[in-house]
Amino acid sequence: MPNLVVLGGGESGVGTAILGQKHGYEVFLSDASKIKDAYKQTLLLHNIPFEDGGHTESKILTAETVMKSPGIPDTAPIIKKLHQHKIPVISEIEFTSNHSPLQTVGITGSNGKTTTTMLTHHLLADGGLNVGIGGNIGKSYALQVAEASYSSYVLELSSFQLDGIVKYAPHIAVITNISPDHLDRYEYKYEKYIDAKFRITMNQTEEDYLIYDADDEATANWFRGNTTRARLIPFSIKQKVESGAYLKDDKSIVINIDGGSLIIHTDDISLQGKHNYKNAMAAVIIARILQIEEASIRASLKTFRGAEHRLEKVSIVRGVQYINDSKATNVNSVFYALDSMTTPTVWIVGGVDKGNDYNEIMELVKEKVKAIVCLGVDNKKIIDAFGSVVDRIVEAGSAIDAVDSAQIFAEEGETVLLSPACASFDLFKSYEDRGKQFKEAVRKLQE
Repeated sequence: MPNLVVLGGGESGVGTAILGQKHGYEVFLSDASKIKDAYKQTLLLHNIPFEDGGHTESKILTAETVMKSPGIPDTAPIIKKLHQHKIPVISEIEFTSNHSPLQTVGITGSNGKTTTTMLTHHLLADGGLNVGIGGNIGKSYALQVAEASYSSYVLELSSFQLDGIVKYAPHIAVITNISPDHLDRYEYKYEKYIDAKFRITMNQTEEDYLIYDADDEATANWFRGNTTRARLIPFSIKQKVESGAYLKDDKSIVINIDGGSLIIHTDDISLQGKHNYKNAMAAVIIARILQIEEASIRASLKTFRGAEHRLEKVSIVRGVQYINDSKATNVNSVFYALDSMTTPTVWIVGGVDKGNDYNEIMELVKEKVKAIVCLGVDNKKIIDAFGSVVDRIVEAGSAIDAVDSAQIFAEEGETVLLSPACASFDLFKSYEDRGKQFKEAVRKLQE
């Protein structure tokens, strides 16, 4: 019988299965859905037994350890049975860290974690470190530890991945910010989601670092009732901080770490907008802790390109800038997007609502948005929220319809922004699919 069962046959699951096999585990992988052909071929190549389309409980319930892929909720029947049988259920991050002594940087947060993770990796790799990137981005952490030869890793960590850790402790942890998201996985209790994010620091020691947004309300509230042993390093765009990073006169970021000071002009950062200055602050703090040279940091900040589907400038068509921010699946993300707009904006919004409070962006919508295109099956909540604020609101049932409608409203020198504030699953396979369809629709305008 298997002593390691892997639940989920995607990137995380297949990587864990390969790592487990390498360390001598008898592995069995099970997926309630159909496993993609590419992953099936990988499992067959490694002679790893698997099943899809259902779970064989008799095998699963004999496991010594179960690795649960992050997409599987704790409320799934098989997970409940595993808990009843007191079988440990952990995440890929926990399993991999148990089999790797390598130092990690762990980055979590409701928004900005992908950009911060990519930028951090860019700074460290350009600075000469043999560093991998994984977690919630790219190839699985487990697969890279099994097959690659990196000396350290930068990991993007979701709350779901952090839910499944027991002993994992990053040497450097970052919490970019916290705002309501994925509350359906946390009994619609915001405090449980916040606690999940702060699991990133629960095993850190005095030798480790926790970098955090000093402007973030949820983070500040957590610190009022909780502590961590890690060394705290804040960053802020609103206040000066003695040890950490802050924005000075809206023109430069100042980083003070271990008695050394570094000043970087915002014009020298490839990613613009105050939210991106925060991402840059976190990444530069990490680079300084890991002793990357100042000249290298400056050069790398100029050359970095952002994540796809995150305030991605698609093209300018007849004088109108089209921006793909499909990854913005909550109101907080849209706040940052709208805040960075410098021209009148046609806003494409909508999808599967996750409990959004649109009052949080009402003033920005009044100030920035000239028209709204609703891209979703049920748009009533959006129309009710903004019907008295924005004169022109239309509905669209596809990316092509949305772009066609938006280009009617947008004039030369203005912007069309896809920043949905919602999940994508009513009309699209994923936020990536939504973003790609949007970009294709924009390209068709140029034909």
